[in-house]
Amino acid sequence: MAINRKFFITIILLISVSAGVAAINSEKNKERNLKVLPKDISDEKLDSIMQTYNIALGVKCNFCHVPMKNIADSLDYFSDADPMKENARKMMEMVIDINKKNFNFYPEVRPEYLNTVTCKTCHRGEHFPPED
Repeated sequence: MAINRKFFITIILLISVSAGVAAINSEKNKERNLKVLPKDISDEKLDSIMQTYNIALGVKCNFCHVPMKNIADSLDYFSDADPMKENARKMMEMVIDINKKNFNFYPEVRPEYLNTVTCKTCHRGEHFPPED
């Protein structure tokens, strides 16, 4: 009986470990829809950049990302259905261009990581830049 119990526990542990590895691998292999930021950007860096956009514009993720179909309280980060997402890409390209042309004195620094001029420079926590 002790052998059967040990065998059963071993099988359960192996299944648990396999499920954990599969979950980690599926997260790493998830599709991304990056058109401006580098395709090889880490999840941590991507999340950090997106959080700076949230703060700079005083918005949440659903400002640019649409809800997932059939999954409550989830956003479809891959979808381009919200036109604001394409607008955000244009703004990102503008900021990258401004920084690259005016502040990139070190060619080894990737221009998408420069933050001399940022979204907050103009938006100052507002959805749309205030007219001054």
